[in-house]
Amino acid sequence: MKARSATLGTDEAAFLVRQRVARLATADASGEPYAVPVCFAYTPGSIYIALDEKPKDVPPERLKRVRNILENPKVALIADRYAEDWSFLGFVMVRGSAELLEPGEPEQAAAVRLLRGKYQQYESMRIEDNPVIVIRPEKAASWGALDAQEPESSLLDTMRGRRSVRRYLPKAVPDDAVERILEAARWAPSPHGRQPWRFAIVTGEETKSRLADAMGEEWRNNLQMDGQGPEVVERRLEGSRRRLLDAPVLILLCLYLEDLDDYPDAARQESETTMAVQSLGAAAQNALLAAYELGLDAGWMCAPLFTPETVNEALGLDPKLIPHALLTLGYAEGDPPKRRDRLPLEDLISYRD
Repeated sequence: MKARSATLGTDEAAFLVRQRVARLATADASGEPYAVPVCFAYTPGSIYIALDEKPKDVPPERLKRVRNILENPKVALIADRYAEDWSFLGFVMVRGSAELLEPGEPEQAAAVRLLRGKYQQYESMRIEDNPVIVIRPEKAASWGALDAQEPESSLLDTMRGRRSVRRYLPKAVPDDAVERILEAARWAPSPHGRQPWRFAIVTGEETKSRLADAMGEEWRNNLQMDGQGPEVVERRLEGSRRRLLDAPVLILLCLYLEDLDDYPDAARQESETTMAVQSLGAAAQNALLAAYELGLDAGWMCAPLFTPETVNEALGLDPKLIPHALLTLGYAEGDPPKRRDRLPLEDLISYRD
């Protein structure tokens, strides 16, 4: 077992972010222990646990875990992975001090957003009306195959669990994981099976910086043309630049039209191009889902669409490649914010026979 003090290591943080349930251990003033399973959200320096609605009418302040924290703030939280194949086994244990964040406090509102982002079930619960438990980690211990690929889950679970990430841990992504993600993208459907897309993989700090600088300069000009103020322009540019530089791996998806069918009329040729663009989106989705299945996180950026020539020049790409999308890849620094709400399925069905 690996024991550490202070904050969690990158492997431990990455493992913790991926787990859906943990066990919270508390003790009262006399030292009598008490443990319960909990849903949680992690962000560097804090772990949040909601006090959700209960089937019986018990005020949150009367829950045993809450009474214990008020008497004795020292707690432990453990998240583990079990599988019949014991090469997957692993756990992370965090010890620290806990307190309650009351409704109305800014941090409580931020915690609620993180918890709802991780668990869509909380959308229908009024967890914002209750205090939120926050743990400030002081020590961490871990054991096992923290980096092992997650055991199999259903495809729908993967789709629901995947979220776009903007901040990453300084933790390298294995080369074989990148290859498997690209292999998943390779199997996306495409018009006539022509695979009208190509990939560029960027991992070098110098290359990422060159790309960010080139795209940023063109985007600066666009924002200024839109009438954005200097402070807004700089803030947005800095956020975009950070997303590129912080991600361990960048995957650039480029449209490649050279192998598509040629038509004598413009209308069909435009439709052929549209099919190619649609298939590029399918390749991107395959890559995103494969990354999540491998225990990685990713984000989808469309910035290359607005600066294709600049991107090609920065990377020295063939002018026949048309940059369309940029996937950032790595291990999330913490639980990402909640996903945008999805429309009810019935609102999306325009016709049913």
